[in-house]
Amino acid sequence: MTETYRSYRLAARPQGAPTADDFDIVAKPIPTPREGQAVLRTLYLSLDPYMRGRMDDAKSYAKPVEIGGLMVGATVSEVVATESDAVAVGDVVLGYGGWAEYSVEDAAGLRVLDPEVPVTTALGVLGMPGFTAYAGLLALGKPQEGETVAVAAATGPVGSAVGQIAKIKGAKAIGIAGGEKKVALLKEFGFDEALDHRGDDLRGALKAAAPNGIDVYFENVGGPVWDAVLPRLNLYGRVPVCGLVANYNGTAEFAPAGSMERVMRSVLTKSLTIRGFIQTEFVESMHDDFLRDMTEWVKSGQVKYQEEIIDGFDNVLDAFNGMLGGKNFGKTVVKIAE
Repeated sequence: MTETYRSYRLAARPQGAPTADDFDIVAKPIPTPREGQAVLRTLYLSLDPYMRGRMDDAKSYAKPVEIGGLMVGATVSEVVATESDAVAVGDVVLGYGGWAEYSVEDAAGLRVLDPEVPVTTALGVLGMPGFTAYAGLLALGKPQEGETVAVAAATGPVGSAVGQIAKIKGAKAIGIAGGEKKVALLKEFGFDEALDHRGDDLRGALKAAAPNGIDVYFENVGGPVWDAVLPRLNLYGRVPVCGLVANYNGTAEFAPAGSMERVMRSVLTKSLTIRGFIQTEFVESMHDDFLRDMTEWVKSGQVKYQEEIIDGFDNVLDAFNGMLGGKNFGKTVVKIAE
């Protein structure tokens, strides 16, 4: 082991897209585990949109990262030292080590990963994003056979799983993404319709793709995509609200297009169910079912996934901003070490 490790510490609240000035990269001695703990060497770091909210000090479902605090994040790591029987040196585990090259965690909270599937899937399709799709769609969207499900950011780790689970449940899946490359990937994933939100007429494309309307819209984006989808929602439509990534950096360019008055009129006249959720509320009741079902679907090929693995601890911030800007192609993971 090296004697020190590096980590990203929040130095300032970002204004718009985060910059290098908003972080300090701090070197600290590699810790020694106490009873019940394990020291982990980070192999892969997950980057996810929720992290942008943790950089702000606005009230939300989770506390913001404090100034000087470690940036949070799920990690796939190797156990290099342990004072617990729950894990062994050499195990590869899912943890929450954050933006750091090493971490120390309670061993009881770690999940030793299935060697039969790539370990990076624990950060995507078999991790929090996959579970978000599974729980949000099945518990809140409740797609029925023959209904139409639409999802934006559909090549991302949540959206791609939403569409494919909808297909498994017998629904029609419409994916909305940005650019020809992403639209082509949606077709490879088996979506019935793949639409480019960068096209000239998303509303017209949605009308053609869903002539009988949309029963479930899984909301990841907000902004102009929501404005195009809203008129197509059917009576008793359901909208699980997972994220609003179009406005996470708070810039005028991505301000939500639909006025609240117009949105609420549609909620009233169509008896819509619009339900925000955080995946943690479903962990106790659904996570075991998710791991069983999604692992089976991934192994059988019923659910496909796409990952973009970026190499290097020094590239974390650029990768994060690229993801928020839609430049990523699938689930964004940073490779920290071999």
